[in-house]
Amino acid sequence: MNETVLCVVGNVATRPVYRELPNGPSARFRLAVTARYWDREKNVWTDGHTNFFTVWANRQLAVNVAASVEVGQPLMVQGRLKVRTEMREGQQQAWASADIDAVTIGHDLTRGTAAFRRSAKPETLPRAETRPEPQWETSPPSEPEAQQEAEAALVT
Repeated sequence: MNETVLCVVGNVATRPVYRELPNGPSARFRLAVTARYWDREKNVWTDGHTNFFTVWANRQLAVNVAASVEVGQPLMVQGRLKVRTEMREGQQQAWASADIDAVTIGHDLTRGTAAFRRSAKPETLPRAETRPEPQWETSPPSEPEAQQEAEAALVT
């Protein structure tokens, strides 16, 4: 409930690693997110600090990541941020990791094009019986009804 949800835009830094686990498919990759700013002195855009996130995808999202994502591609990732710190043996400083448990992942279309292909569903559900589309349009009132409505509007 009190989770940190964020959306980051960056480039894929590592090849996605896909695994079939007992609780379903999982995929992970590293995403490089570089801040850019306008350098007024040089009149050019300049790269700032780069943050690296480990992006985790599960279930159908993991399958689609494995089939669609390659190193260097620009992506948008939305998900829950998890920052972990721990002490590792033989190190003086704590080790930190910023992970994103992805909810959705997509290519950044401001930097290129993509061709969407719907993935096959893992299991097909029985289709509900089809019903005809309801008649949403209302028919105009007939001549006597229209006159009665007009008179009623004048009275009130």
